[in-house]
Amino acid sequence: QVQLVESGGGLVQAGGSLRLSCAASGFTLSSYTMGWFRQAPGQERDFVTAITGVGENTYYADSVNGRFTISRDNAKNTVYLQMNSLKPEDTAVYYCARFYGGPYYARTARTEYDYWGQGTQVTVSS
Repeated sequence: QVQLVESGGGLVQAGGSLRLSCAASGFTLSSYTMGWFRQAPGQERDFVTAITGVGENTYYADSVNGRFTISRDNAKNTVYLQMNSLKPEDTAVYYCARFYGGPYYARTARTEYDYWGQGTQVTVSS
């Protein structure tokens, strides 16, 4: 069965960095665009970034563009999110998700992602 397992979250000071990982199993990772979303308490789950099947195209929310970098290693069945220059407003649970539309493009709506991980907490202190 399809499984996505995030790791790498934690507590970091503002200006610091974290690297999240998403281990995928139960499907061929290169056949799907993968995305990261985040949800802060009391807020909607928002799009952060996505990467197409072999990493040729990436997409970022304006709020993280220039600070976050998504990458993937299909041979290791893993998607990564490198987060630099972290701000307190980046505090949220971060989720990895599979885009159901295949490997060639991405969408930002969470309804277009069919499998989700359990999430990993990222807390940025000021």
